[in-house]
Amino acid sequence: MLLTLVLLCPHRAEGSSAPDETRYVPPPAGFVSFCVRFPDQCATDGATEVILTDERWQVLDHINTDVNWAIRPEDDEAHYGRPEYWTIPSDGFGDCEDYALTKRRALLEAGFPLRALRIAIVISAQSGRHAVLTLVSDRGEFVLDNLTDEIRERRQTAYLWIERQDGANPRAWVALEAGGGTFSPSTVGTTNH
Repeated sequence: MLLTLVLLCPHRAEGSSAPDETRYVPPPAGFVSFCVRFPDQCATDGATEVILTDERWQVLDHINTDVNWAIRPEDDEAHYGRPEYWTIPSDGFGDCEDYALTKRRALLEAGFPLRALRIAIVISAQSGRHAVLTLVSDRGEFVLDNLTDEIRERRQTAYLWIERQDGANPRAWVALEAGGGTFSPSTVGTTNH
């Protein structure tokens, strides 16, 4: 029996822990499919860190808020008739990974390097699995989340960090050390991830 995990995309909450990018894990199936359909969004070039100027922070903040308000939450099963479909929505509806991918595309278009913009899978104690966009910068690692318009440092979140894209290769994924917190399988959920 194949056990897979679902991204339950809540609509506004919060989350902590430092990464340990040493153990590679299979990328989420939805991400693999996304890269096949949008290869330009999965390139492996560019800097792994952003020099975060005040101007870039303003762009980051503007894009995060705009995307949060432009997309209305709808899970993939209801929207596309399947449990996981990662995309950049064109109809104004999406779930957590769609918010993250839309923000990433907008930041790429604004000149941010792809390898510094990494999708991460986390667990929220309130709502289970969730996807966010992280930005690695000279000022720290920041989280852009559809659950809040506030951009936070990773350590200021209350999430259990599971995995994310590798900075050296955006098509590869690494396991993250969860740090503190314990979650039971019933909190995490199951499906085809």
